Amino acid sequence: MRYYAGCDVGSTYTKAVIVDETGAICASIIRRSKINAEVSSRLAMEACVEQVEGLSSTEDLAYIVGTGYGRNRVPFAHENVSEISCHAMGVHVTDPTVKAVIDIGGQDVKGIAVAPDGTVKNFAMNDKCAAGTGRFYEAMARSFEMTLEEFSSLSLRAKNAIPITAQCTVFAESEVIALVGEGKAPEEIAAGIQMALAKRCFVMAKKAGAIDHIALTGGCAKNEGLKKAIEKVLKIRMISLGVDPQLMGALGAAEFARKKGGKA
Repeated sequence: MRYYAGCDVGSTYTKAVIVDETGAICASIIRRSKINAEVSSRLAMEACVEQVEGLSSTEDLAYIVGTGYGRNRVPFAHENVSEISCHAMGVHVTDPTVKAVIDIGGQDVKGIAVAPDGTVKNFAMNDKCAAGTGRFYEAMARSFEMTLEEFSSLSLRAKNAIPITAQCTVFAESEVIALVGEGKAPEEIAAGIQMALAKRCFVMAKKAGAIDHIALTGGCAKNEGLKKAIEKVLKIRMISLGVDPQLMGALGAAEFARKKGGKA
């Protein structure tokens, strides 16, 4: 049996996936990224390899594709592919009915329209500001003195949403702290944050032509409050993936590896 892998080195987390000749997932890992992308990729892939019987090192893998923020720093990769293409392909092999992706990463938000074969039809990306990204949510959780998991569900208890007007992460954090200090209901502040970021996601999706059959990917896809807010803004129900949405980039990279390596 030959095995193929994808390594997605993100700014916040590094993900790795190993698939077999049929494309079935044999192992996966999600680890907090180190400051050095090469170290992050090695640690993630080594942990992933350990999960597969018969594999002892990355050298035993038939083909490896690197992707993500640090894709050029995956020393054992045979090639690298953009995270936009990998997220599209990862979602496609998970659920071929998906026509579009909203990927919320650590430092950017992407809207991706997916072609029937899993390639990218079009995309739009917000990479000029951290507002609406994983880094932003970490800042918001700190403001509420909560874990990310606690904050992601806080807005679900709100009956109303307090509008958050600031578009910058720094100013938004200051605005939230001020609202908390005024004694405003935390769940209503959180609901306002989720709605503001859902609107940002809507803009990216619209620019990319992503209007229906949409799935969320990236770590923020696990934020149930954000998911509900996006569904409300887009007026559609997001497609739930059967695989951890944070693994989509690595899974897509592994699928590209399988296609390339299978021809070798």
